[in-house]
Amino acid sequence: MDKPVSNFNFRLMALCLKLRDLFLPRDIILKEAQIKPRFVVLDFGCGPGSFTITAAEIVGPAGKVYALDIHPLAGQMVQKAASKKGLQNIEIINSDCTTSLKNESVDVVMLYDTFHMLSDPQAVLQELHRVLKPDGVLSFNDHHMKEKEIISGITASGLFRLIRKGKKGMYTFMKELD
Repeated sequence: MDKPVSNFNFRLMALCLKLRDLFLPRDIILKEAQIKPRFVVLDFGCGPGSFTITAAEIVGPAGKVYALDIHPLAGQMVQKAASKKGLQNIEIINSDCTTSLKNESVDVVMLYDTFHMLSDPQAVLQELHRVLKPDGVLSFNDHHMKEKEIISGITASGLFRLIRKGKKGMYTFMKELD
């Protein structure tokens, strides 16, 4: 499906994201995702893991965060950051789309700054719909896209409906039931 960027480009992106995190901490963004202790979260396109680590701290040891990315360096960076913080509730998935998670097993999917890069966004949306619990939500942000593109891109398939537009370009979509 998609191809990972070069290691150099990935490391450059990771550095830029670390700088971003200094000015806008991830916990402020994740408040809008309404992640709670004991939740199961999927960070789809986790990159170096700044959202993954923060989500893992929020869900606590009774929760779980799956960090999915196509780039092998992403998993390595997430593991290193989790180890530094003593987090043991993160599982790495190296994939471009398929999660291998059970049906309806995830409370929140975080899809941040990834959608614009997908070669087959509908396949990804179908996978996210499959793994989300009936009351699960897709927390979405992609600063590379305009609002109209975001809403139509996520809702056109009929798998999700917009329930909230938050601050800082955050959108929350509810899983549509079959």
